[in-house]
Amino acid sequence: MRKLLYVFLMALLPSCHSEEAKLPLLGTPHEVEVNGKLTQVYPSIPDFSFVNQNGDTVRQRDLKGKIYVADFFFTTCPTICPIMKRNLLKVYKATTIQLLSHTIDPDHDTPAILKRYALDLGVVDTRWQFVTGDRKKIYELGEKHYLITAQQDSTQPGGYIHSGHFILVDPNGHVRGLFDGTSDEGTQQTIEAIALLKKEFPN
Repeated sequence: MRKLLYVFLMALLPSCHSEEAKLPLLGTPHEVEVNGKLTQVYPSIPDFSFVNQNGDTVRQRDLKGKIYVADFFFTTCPTICPIMKRNLLKVYKATTIQLLSHTIDPDHDTPAILKRYALDLGVVDTRWQFVTGDRKKIYELGEKHYLITAQQDSTQPGGYIHSGHFILVDPNGHVRGLFDGTSDEGTQQTIEAIALLKKEFPN
C-alpha cells in the first residue's frame, strides 16, 4: 500500500503546475455526518509528547498550523540514515518549514547525543528538532499514523528496520505525501510538494 501511495505521488507531482492542483490526503478516511450529509474525514497525527535535543518537550499541538516534514532514524544507523540526513539537509536549506526527526533507538539516542548529531549537521534547533521518547509510542506513531515502518529487528544492520521516507504533514496534521528520502528524485519531489502545499496554506 505504501509503495502504491509513493508511486501515485510520483505521478501526480510533475503535473501539478496549476494553482488548483493539490496534494492528496493520505490514510484511510471514515465517514461522519455533518448537517445531515455524509462526509469523508481523513486521519490526522494525534497528540504526542517527546523530548528534543535541548531537553524540551515537543507535542503535536506545538506543530499545529505549520507545515512540517517528519522522518525516522537512529544516530548509529550504518545504512540509509546518513543518506537520508544529507538529503533532508537539502530540504532544510531549500525551504523554511519545520523538520521533525524521530529516533527509533531511544535507549542510545539521548537528548545529549541528539544535540551533538544536530550540531554536526549545522542546523538550527528551532527549525529542525530531533526527538526521543517511549519506544513503543514512537513505533506506534510511525506505523499507525505516519504510515511508515519503524521496528527493532536483530536481523538488520544496526538492529533496526525503518522506512526511508520523508513524510509531509500539513497544518491540520494530515499526511500529504510520502517521498523516498534515500534518492535525489525523492528529495526534489519533497521540495516541490512543500512548495505546492504552501500554495494551499499560504499563511
